[in-house]
Amino acid sequence: MSEQLLDKIPSLDLADFTSGDADKKNQFVQNLGEAFQNIGFVAIRNHGLSDTLTQDLYDAAKNFFSLPDEVKQKYERPELAGQRGYIGKGKEHAKGRNTGDLKEFYHVGQELPDEELKAENYPANIWPEEVPEFKETALQAYRALEKAGHNMLRAIALYLGLNESYFDDKVYHGNSILRQIHYFPIEDPDSVPADAVRAAEHGDINLITLLMGASADGLQVLRRDGKWIPITALPEQIIVNVGDMLSRHTNNKLKSTIHRVVNPPRELMHTSRFSIPFFMHPRSEMDLTCLESCIDEENPKAYTDITAGDFLTERLIELGLLKKK
Repeated sequence: MSEQLLDKIPSLDLADFTSGDADKKNQFVQNLGEAFQNIGFVAIRNHGLSDTLTQDLYDAAKNFFSLPDEVKQKYERPELAGQRGYIGKGKEHAKGRNTGDLKEFYHVGQELPDEELKAENYPANIWPEEVPEFKETALQAYRALEKAGHNMLRAIALYLGLNESYFDDKVYHGNSILRQIHYFPIEDPDSVPADAVRAAEHGDINLITLLMGASADGLQVLRRDGKWIPITALPEQIIVNVGDMLSRHTNNKLKSTIHRVVNPPRELMHTSRFSIPFFMHPRSEMDLTCLESCIDEENPKAYTDITAGDFLTERLIELGLLKKK
């Protein structure tokens, strides 16, 4: 894949992988693998998320974030390190930074019976009573994106020369998160720190991220030559990118690309931006040790061995969501 093509991320059809046509499936696997090796991002259509559900989810998120701060704060649980419920304005910052991002967000995780939540050591979801439609739309989207993510991981496994079902048990009831983000309006740009941005440059923690189209521009990806390029999904697409866990597990064969959400022009800082990514995490016990097939003389092992749970804890501390013990 030439450098010139990386001005635009590749667009793929997930139906090619699931249709039962062997040739289309193999071509999807190769195209996906090349994209994830080169830039770490692809646009995917036929992902299973309907336009109606997408709109309903955004409407529910907007209804919640329009509530007064004191109402939203009823659903903030600092002891959960931001893993469920509401996370207030400026609470999260990118790794290596101290200035909080100009955003607030809401986290939804696995919805399981109490005994299963306890067995998995997951906190229960928190649902805002002021927005009754929030729960059902969030759970429907969670299930649709999780299913799409399963198929994406099966294609990735094949590209890596693994059994197609390699990731299946590792993500079964995985610690995945649906994050509903509000990049809140700034009426006076001079009132925030000069280096404050909507989302500072970062790599995602998880295996893969599936991102529903945002309500406004702003997402940018850092290309390998150091150039930032804008990423915009068409209405029928979602954006899927490699996270740090997958990059680590593949010894950087698949790229967790640095990305950011930049501030709009000063005259538009008073406007909101909404975005809903699904962070696909494995189970906490997954071993992220670099795959032997991804290690050779030219690419020596780059990382120490660690589980997904321990890696997540490290990153939550770095993001300011969890206090170091």
